[in-house]
Amino acid sequence: MNEAVTPVRSPCVGVCSLDENDICIACHRHGIEIGEWGVMTDEQKREVLSKVARREQGEIC
Repeated sequence: MNEAVTPVRSPCVGVCSLDENDICIACHRHGIEIGEWGVMTDEQKREVLSKVARREQGEIC
């Protein structure tokens, strides 16, 4: 049985503003992560979302 796999959605909220660490103040992705999002695999995107969750908690990674 083939189940459709839901692609990983971007955390972008349309407020693109990078802080002094090159991290978006809205979605918490690094500038490079934002730029490369479209060519990342779903596994890579999940890794970025894991980093985003840690950044939202105040960790810098």
